[in-house]
Amino acid sequence: MSRALLIVLDSVGIGGAPDAGTYGDAGADTVGHIAEACVAGAGDRAGLRQGPLRLPHLAELGLGLAAGAATGRIPPGLAPARPVSGAWGNAVETARGKDTVSGHWEIAGVPVGFDWGHFPATRPSFPADLTRALIAEAGLPGILGDCHASGTAIIEELGAEHVRTGRPICYTSADSVFQIAAHEEAFGLARLYALCAVARRLCDPYRIGRVIARPFTGDADRGFTRTANRRDLATPPPGDTLLDRIVAAGRPLVSVGKIGDIFAHRGTGRELKPAGNDACLDAALAAFAALGPGGLVFANLVDFDTEYGHRRDVPGYAAALERFDARIPEIRAVLRPGDLCLITADHGNDPTWSGTEHTREQVPVLAFGPGIPPGPIGRREGFADLGAAVSAHLGLPPVGGRSWL
Repeated sequence: MSRALLIVLDSVGIGGAPDAGTYGDAGADTVGHIAEACVAGAGDRAGLRQGPLRLPHLAELGLGLAAGAATGRIPPGLAPARPVSGAWGNAVETARGKDTVSGHWEIAGVPVGFDWGHFPATRPSFPADLTRALIAEAGLPGILGDCHASGTAIIEELGAEHVRTGRPICYTSADSVFQIAAHEEAFGLARLYALCAVARRLCDPYRIGRVIARPFTGDADRGFTRTANRRDLATPPPGDTLLDRIVAAGRPLVSVGKIGDIFAHRGTGRELKPAGNDACLDAALAAFAALGPGGLVFANLVDFDTEYGHRRDVPGYAAALERFDARIPEIRAVLRPGDLCLITADHGNDPTWSGTEHTREQVPVLAFGPGIPPGPIGRREGFADLGAAVSAHLGLPPVGGRSWL
């Protein structure tokens, strides 16, 4: 029986969506702009990488062609040097927004049909009633932040005051999120998680997609560093997803990275949450090698987004893409006859763009495996087509979308 490996390269967009202008993102192009920056020398960093962006394996799978279909131009260096060995295309999101949850839910067949709530870019950002309730119910001396902010910048700004006062750092962004940063030792990790559970309940009436625990360590002298103990508390999907269908059919399912958090731990099977892209890919490949017939491994590689996109780090992002590209042969090696690997993304996060937020972009669709016919699959009018293709490959009825298989 067939198996499937679904890998989401978090934020690896390939050019503005048709409605990108509505979001202030007309012209955003994560992969294209990184490739252009590398040619211009802006992707160089001593001891990390130099020169043009080198993604030979992804180019052979059709990444450059998919980007060309999305924008009208193939990014520098991404034209395939050999015949394309994968099925390739570009997908347009139907859900409104450019957030992680909407992207993943739509990939799994359930597009968001409503508008998420967002907090305004004012100071304070949060409604006074919400702040008062959080302070009262969690027994806090108050909160810090209460604004739109970069997560790394705000802990540097307020970390010392947080440790001194015991007030957690609460902030948001253009996404539908309520984020709480606290020191793992001075505040306590378990206490932070409990606080986020209170915030999750209080944010429900505001239709906020995620409450995110952002623990950090360090001190004012050495600086503060976020840890790998992040936890996302998402609202559950509004309907049955591809994952629910797989579990209901008694098929094996392994979720790697933050997939469990994104789907509110519903229908997510065995969850593995190592830290970092390489560790998540290691876990996904090991799980897939041992996966039973008819099963799915669903992995998210978040470093592209959190470590490089939001930090507007072009060399770091380029190096992360090249590290992933170098591991494509390992992915091919675990695929047996009848297996499918599908590589995609959930939104963009152009590190050359203004601000530090996600960008509304199309995403690549790269499908390959023994017996998977290579060639163009066209523009997919909805991320749900990816879930439909996985369903068709596994012999399950689709949740939504249209499969090209």
